[in-house]
Amino acid sequence: MEKITILLVDDHKLIRESWSFILNSDPRFEVVGETSNPEEAVEIARAKKPRIVLMDINMTPINGFEGTKLIRKYSPGSKVIGISMHSMPAYARRMIQIGAMGYVTKNSSKDELVLAIVEVNNGKKYICEEVKNILAQQELEEDGTGQPDMNVLSRRELDIVQLIKEGLSSKEIATKLDISLKTVEVHRYNVLKKLNLKNTAALVNFINTHGL
Repeated sequence: MEKITILLVDDHKLIRESWSFILNSDPRFEVVGETSNPEEAVEIARAKKPRIVLMDINMTPINGFEGTKLIRKYSPGSKVIGISMHSMPAYARRMIQIGAMGYVTKNSSKDELVLAIVEVNNGKKYICEEVKNILAQQELEEDGTGQPDMNVLSRRELDIVQLIKEGLSSKEIATKLDISLKTVEVHRYNVLKKLNLKNTAALVNFINTHGL
């Protein structure tokens, strides 16, 4: 049986080595390359034409969203599965929109990662159970009362929300994202407005309640 070839893209060496060990231990798979750089991933994909690319979305300076676009452009035969610490449906939705075939979080089990690879290799889309459960819960809570929904936020706004949750000040966020303090404040205002929340304390409580 022909093995499913896999390229690993993650900026943490230990994670790449762990995935490589797990996947190479399964006779169905062969890891043909690994890198911390999405641009280098494109070159590896061009040369080795992996069937599957496991793409971490939380990388710098080029993130997994941009990396996925590059892979889809220069190695269209490779199918991308996004991997992230974020369980928010908005991230999964964006990855699918730009051409990924699957999305799993770093809370997913080894068995679920394997299932995602097999399903995507067979031409099916795969969203992990953690994200699907959040989607189902949101649907159950949908009651037409205008409850705040993270999915209305842009990717930049989601990045800022994540940093707010981590306790960073507006100045620290500006430094980390290399944007002006004024831009951060505008984004914070827009986030509160879109979510219909009164202040940062309400935002943090909302984030904790909804599992970001």
